[in-house]
Amino acid sequence: MRKIICASVWLLFFLGARAQSWVRVNRIGYLPDDVKVAVWVSKEKKTIDSFEVADAQTGKRVYRGEKIVNTGKQPAFESSVRLHFSEFTTPGTYVLRAGGSQSVPFRIGYDVYAEAAEIPLRYMRQQRCGYNPSLKDSCHTHGVVSVGDPDGKRDGISFDVSGGWHDASDYLQYVTTSANAVYQMLFAYSQHPEAFGDRHQANGDDGANGIPDILDEAKWGLDWLLKMNPDSVTYFNQLADDRDHAGFTLPADQRVDYGWGAGKARPVYFCSSLPQGLKKHRNRSTGLASTLGKYASSFALGASVLSEYDPEFSKLLLKKSEQAYRRGAAHPGVCQTAPCGAPYFYEEDNWADDMQLAATEMYTLSGKKEYLKQAVQYGRMEPVTPWMGADSARHYQWYPFVNLGHYRLAAQGDDPKAKQEFIRNLRSGLQRVKERAQGDAFLNGIPFIWCSNNLTVAFITQCRLYHELTGDKTFLEIEVAMRDWLFGCNPWGKCMIVGYPAYGDTPSDPHSALTHLHGIPVTGGLVDGPIYASIFGGLIGVHLSKEDRYAPFQSDVVVYHDDYADYSTNEPTMDGTASLCYYLGYLSAQAHRCETVEGGIIRGDRTEKKIALVFTGHEYADGAGVIRRALKNHQAHASFFLTGDFYRKFPDVARRLQKEGHYLAPHSDKHLLYADWQRRDSTLVSRTVFEQDLEGNYAAMQAAGLKIETPRFFIPPYEWYNREISHWAKAMDVQVVNFTPGTRSNADYTTPEMKNYRSSEAIYRSILSYEAENGLNGFILLLHIGTDPKRTDKFYNRLDDLMHELKQKSYIFVRINELLVEKKHKK
Repeated sequence: MRKIICASVWLLFFLGARAQSWVRVNRIGYLPDDVKVAVWVSKEKKTIDSFEVADAQTGKRVYRGEKIVNTGKQPAFESSVRLHFSEFTTPGTYVLRAGGSQSVPFRIGYDVYAEAAEIPLRYMRQQRCGYNPSLKDSCHTHGVVSVGDPDGKRDGISFDVSGGWHDASDYLQYVTTSANAVYQMLFAYSQHPEAFGDRHQANGDDGANGIPDILDEAKWGLDWLLKMNPDSVTYFNQLADDRDHAGFTLPADQRVDYGWGAGKARPVYFCSSLPQGLKKHRNRSTGLASTLGKYASSFALGASVLSEYDPEFSKLLLKKSEQAYRRGAAHPGVCQTAPCGAPYFYEEDNWADDMQLAATEMYTLSGKKEYLKQAVQYGRMEPVTPWMGADSARHYQWYPFVNLGHYRLAAQGDDPKAKQEFIRNLRSGLQRVKERAQGDAFLNGIPFIWCSNNLTVAFITQCRLYHELTGDKTFLEIEVAMRDWLFGCNPWGKCMIVGYPAYGDTPSDPHSALTHLHGIPVTGGLVDGPIYASIFGGLIGVHLSKEDRYAPFQSDVVVYHDDYADYSTNEPTMDGTASLCYYLGYLSAQAHRCETVEGGIIRGDRTEKKIALVFTGHEYADGAGVIRRALKNHQAHASFFLTGDFYRKFPDVARRLQKEGHYLAPHSDKHLLYADWQRRDSTLVSRTVFEQDLEGNYAAMQAAGLKIETPRFFIPPYEWYNREISHWAKAMDVQVVNFTPGTRSNADYTTPEMKNYRSSEAIYRSILSYEAENGLNGFILLLHIGTDPKRTDKFYNRLDDLMHELKQKSYIFVRINELLVEKKHKK
């Protein structure tokens, strides 16, 4: 057996070594509604004219595609094509075959990214300075000594600036990146609160504390920023310098000597308008606004988001934001980080974007019009972030890489002209990158500068926010292409987040002391990413420690190495990782969203084991007693959608159901067929008839003495409708809902002479079979409250058994409004 395994491994290696073409896909997967594109690349000059998607388990073809865009010769490849399969939406796990090659397995489904929002936070907790919950140890406990006071009067003073995050795999700390990280996390939560859970204490240890973990993490950063701003005139910019780069070690074991003893105090640099650098190299600082703008925007958004959790802390943040904003406005210019013995530092050359974002947040928080006016003025100083469309840039030259001030101004809506102006600015930047991407097989228009992955995250963030502002689909394909690039659809087939997905090819040898020396995974960290070969060749100390297994995919244009010795492409960064929180939060939120068909909701949140049992009824009520007893037996509530005729015929049944806590709603007054069975878009009733039919149903409910509950949900007769019916219902403040397809539960009305007849046993098994394979999270499971006497095999007699079996699998039965109404979150 061992010989067979060894032979198989050797054969796979041999075939891999001889491979001349590859299919690259998003290794994590695609949402059903995504623009879905794979990329085929080859070392040979050839073309392909079709491809297929196959079930990953059976190998059976499920889709054949011919929508192919030939992108020709690329760096490292002689041929390439883009393979479009957007129209294939069926959830499942698949492989894609093209040109004699097969992709790795990938998934399609709304829940593909269900846990994505938690991934960056794992790395952020690991980067904590002071008490580190991942290491269960504390580091850098000996305090700091101030240096670089522009007035020369406060150098040599000790301060307590413990806390915060280490910037990357070294242990320096910067306000520039940390304040941006704080803002990114607060912004992510404010946009998609439903995506973020509560599994950790404020100190990062396991255990819920009633506060979403992302806010715990943001507050950890805010606490440090407050220490770095001890009074209204003192603002620090940086903790430690490149003397830190003295070799790999765990943070608690670090013994760098900055002049106060090995492993003792570290220097903390004042924000300065003058160039700084204690040794050979100096930065090019000209003002304070870039750093103080970041202080102000993070404090202001923190004051807003955290107000319900900690009102006193929020008040302090408001005061601090006002002070930082005023001082930043008084000292325009950039406050760059300080180099020391090496020439590398964050060469930030822009500051108006920081002040624009700060002014916008101050306006949002206070409502003062002068802040809005100033935000617009700052925004006009930099309409487009300069890296967008450029071929290159210096290290962190245009930082942050995304201008969220443009989005915040466009979203606030109080100045319609400004709104349109900044929407145009957002579009202009995206268009420049899109134009640069033309002809690229991966649709990548990002310059491969140091930390190119950070720019990629910034770009997809701007794409998503622009789409949500405008509904414009112009940039959807390139947004998804750049997302997919991060998740494996790139020349190397490499996911760029350590350990995500757990089953994928992710950085296994990152530039990290934790991993390299101790085998501790740095899961969740976004690595720097591909870099121009020319930059890689010119960096000090970068090299490869072993044979490059990605050598076939390297070129004289761009390289990426999964090698700890390449700090330029394979080092995780704290701020890059934090910037992922918004987009991964958006993706994760899709698993929480309701699934719709023709404007009607057919499924709720797929991340929670909740089921809404719904019963429809028109002529018959023979199952009412049995159903009521089963629900009572399991202490569960259900939802009943009944026609006006039912309410008039069986008012006592309806009143008893509502008294017992069940949700009652309409199913049409006269059980009319609204849409053609074959041509669904053909509506069979006029809007007037529809409105009269629905209003008649509500009138019958009121006549029966029933309360009309809100929000109002409605299952159309025959469980059949179209988008026009949904639109008409919405105009009446009523949301169409329908059963979740997949099981045969809705066939419990059929009688033996019908072609679609299903016995109760067949229905029962279909439900459990579907659950075993796909799960029933968020399901709307439809049954009937009564059926024709010709059906003697009544499924409601199996309801008690079904509920018992599903409860054994930890499902909870809820009313339809409890399943579909968005959960309340503190903001």
